[in-house]
Amino acid sequence: MNNKQSIADILQLLTEQHTEKVKLAVTDIDGVLRGKVISFEKFRSVAEKGFGFCDVIFGWDSCDLAYDNSRFTGWHTGYPDAQAVVDMQTFRMVPWEDQLAFFLADFRKEEKENLAICPRSLLKKIDGQSRLEGFIPVFSQEFEWFNFINNPDTLVAANFKNLQPMTQGMFGYSILRASQKSAYFHDLFDLLKKFNVPLEGIHTETGPGVYEAAILYAEILEAADRAVLFKSGVKEIAYRHGVLATFMAKWNENLPGCSGHVHQSLWSADRKQNLFHSKTGISGLMENYIAGQLHCLPYILPMYAPTINSYKRLVEGAWAPTTITWAIDNRTTALRVLTGSSSSTRLETRVVGSDANPYLAMAACLASGLYGIRKKLKLEIPATTGSGYADKRNGILPKNLWESTQAMKQSELAKELFGEDFVEHFTATREWEWRQFSKSVTDWELKRYFEII
Repeated sequence: MNNKQSIADILQLLTEQHTEKVKLAVTDIDGVLRGKVISFEKFRSVAEKGFGFCDVIFGWDSCDLAYDNSRFTGWHTGYPDAQAVVDMQTFRMVPWEDQLAFFLADFRKEEKENLAICPRSLLKKIDGQSRLEGFIPVFSQEFEWFNFINNPDTLVAANFKNLQPMTQGMFGYSILRASQKSAYFHDLFDLLKKFNVPLEGIHTETGPGVYEAAILYAEILEAADRAVLFKSGVKEIAYRHGVLATFMAKWNENLPGCSGHVHQSLWSADRKQNLFHSKTGISGLMENYIAGQLHCLPYILPMYAPTINSYKRLVEGAWAPTTITWAIDNRTTALRVLTGSSSSTRLETRVVGSDANPYLAMAACLASGLYGIRKKLKLEIPATTGSGYADKRNGILPKNLWESTQAMKQSELAKELFGEDFVEHFTATREWEWRQFSKSVTDWELKRYFEII
């Protein structure tokens, strides 16, 4: 079915269902969904030709504060509209909003080229490169997140103190804890499936009120769409159950952080062969892919760990990696290789936090892996035996957002992978994030210096 026919088919279906309104959404640089609800008549007029969407979504941060260091847009441009194009293949119905029709969009230039700084468009570009080289990337993402008793007004008034987890205690894989909020737990599984975000599984993790869910794998663009919609969908479903869900990487220094591990494999063009699989373990192609990720990791880390808080998760002994390492089925290394059947052999990139933008995290995984294949990089870093935290032979990850951002900003490798325009814009937004944090007076400072110094 060609694209024009598919548009006609979907419009016909919506017409037959007497659709009155449609929700459209795009993602900003932080992976936050931004969007609007429009009439079906308006949707008809934009379904094929696209629509204007204020480019301020690439000119402000997650709290709507305008960047002062963005060349792309700002007060100097007047924040004009950017051209957004509906991806009709993302059509879904939102089951918790009375089957509201829903579509994702991404951005183009006037010349109909992908907009370099648009996260979804960047992933489409990297995906296209992979397919030209004969590889179909099949990905999935899994998330951990904490759930709290929801009273937003009280939460803000109390300055985000005295948070009350949905359940108590450290109880991973607990059937008991899952049953305590069983209506919410089952709604997540059932409603997300109806939203075309199917889960492979969901369970409690170790920590008060924390869940983990694995999303069913798909080709990479669909996998990233599912991951973005999963995070938004969980929050929306949670609100309806009096729960506040957070994908913050580390909300409490005494508890494990929240991961967003990315699983990945490359398949033949006919989708019949997993090119990572070998009867003797892993294929030579997979070794090149792993070598590429390890080589690129220090220069693209902000795409996996994009916030100040991300680096509070990447600490020793907290189930998150700190070193440039890989191993077979080892949860202390940056890359975990899972061998098995021809369908299940894959790589798990464990650096990624739940706060990452899925489009950027998956683009980084694929681009760096393809780099290793193109350059025929040998996997010279030996597999870690034992603790990855102790294996510092090949270096450690940058310790904070400023350090990692400067490495990316100055990296010719990052510009080769993602383009100069993207690297310039993205690193500027990360520098802005660091500046906002640096000027803030924290509770820690008040407690430490107010009286004593």
